Amino acid sequence: MTWSHFVPTFVGLFVIVMLRANATYWIGRGAAAGTRRWRRLEGEPSAGWARAQGLVHRWGPLAVVLCFLTVGVQTAVNATAGITRMPLRRYLPAVTLGSILWAALYASVGLAAAQAWLSAAARSPVVATVVAVLLVVGLLVLGVRRRAQRDVRS
Repeated sequence: MTWSHFVPTFVGLFVIVMLRANATYWIGRGAAAGTRRWRRLEGEPSAGWARAQGLVHRWGPLAVVLCFLTVGVQTAVNATAGITRMPLRRYLPAVTLGSILWAALYASVGLAAAQAWLSAAARSPVVATVVAVLLVVGLLVLGVRRRAQRDVRS
């Protein structure tokens, strides 16, 4: 991978993740304002939302930065930061740093993985297709097992 590929990929990913994370934050702030007007919430929050809220309360901006290094928690943490009205002076530096980390990770490792996958697919499309199908099936099985374990616990 060369810098001529990395830089535009990094910049594009950074802009996308900043827009997405900040939109999620502001949606969370809007939702919080709406629920405060009603003064009553119905139902319990999901386990993911509860975990994200715990992270934001405990770690604050650090939770925002670190959520970008995880899978499946980013939206919940950024929305929770909005819902809990994390001050922008704390949120903006954290989301910027997290977005830089995320964009660098995906622009380097992600781009290299995509190039490796395309190279392998060009050499042997059948093997690449079988591997992709097995990967998708494995992820689906893992997701079903995790959901079943959560259902058993609750």
